[in-house]
Amino acid sequence: MFGIPGKQAVTITDKAAAQIARLMAKDGHQGLRIGVKKGGCAGMEYTMAYVTDIDPLDEVVEQNGARVMIAPMAQMFLFGTEIDYETSLLESGFKFRNPNVVDACGCGESIKFADNIASR
Repeated sequence: MFGIPGKQAVTITDKAAAQIARLMAKDGHQGLRIGVKKGGCAGMEYTMAYVTDIDPLDEVVEQNGARVMIAPMAQMFLFGTEIDYETSLLESGFKFRNPNVVDACGCGESIKFADNIASR
C-alpha cells in the first residue's frame, strides 16, 4: 500500500525477531500487528496485537521466524522504523526507532508526527 519496491517497511532486530517468534509460538499466532492510534500526551501511541488471520491489506514483514503485520492506516507513519526488544533491570519491551517521529512525551509512551506526514 505504502512503500518502496524492494525495501521493507520496517526492520526488526535479532532480539525483537526472537521475542516475536516466541510470542507467535505461544498460542499459534500468525504474528503481531503493529499500528498507531490517537492518544497519549504527545498525540499518538503505538499499538501491538496478536494476529490470528492476516489481513490482505496489511504490509507483512518476515524475519528469522518472526512475522509483523502493519495495519494499512499506520503504514505511512511506520515506514523506516526499526523494531527492537530491550531488557533492563526495571523493564523489558519493544522499542520503536522511528525516523518519522518529531516529538515524544517524557515517558516515551506517546509520540508526535510532523503535521504533513499524512499528506505524503
